[in-house]
Amino acid sequence: MIAEFMSKAESALVSARLLLNAGDSDGATNRAYYAMFDAASAALAWAGAVTTQDRHRTHGGLIGNFGLHLVQTGRLDTEFGRSLNRVQELRLTGDYLAEPVPLDRARRAVQEADTFVAAVRHLLAAEPSGADTDRGG
Repeated sequence: MIAEFMSKAESALVSARLLLNAGDSDGATNRAYYAMFDAASAALAWAGAVTTQDRHRTHGGLIGNFGLHLVQTGRLDTEFGRSLNRVQELRLTGDYLAEPVPLDRARRAVQEADTFVAAVRHLLAAEPSGADTDRGG
């Protein structure tokens, strides 16, 4: 499950870059967020905070659990929790409002996604600490 989530995250990140280069700020922001969402899902699975049967049903649930199981435990810096929230808010703007995401903000979202996915990749290379065994998510 972890490898599959990371594969999706990497694909979404590639798509985000392509869309950004094409000038599609809304699409780039959307794919940047989903790169982060899938990487966060991989990290939560790594931490033992999610199972195949217990997937996060909402974006808020995933973001909350990411903060609880990865940021508050010190496994990842607090900036990654803030970044996930920022890009999620920007995605909502691009997906649901008539005005497009400004290109400079989309560029920043893609950069944040790149940093986020790299940090999760680094985390996954480490052995799970085993301190967080709550699989209730």
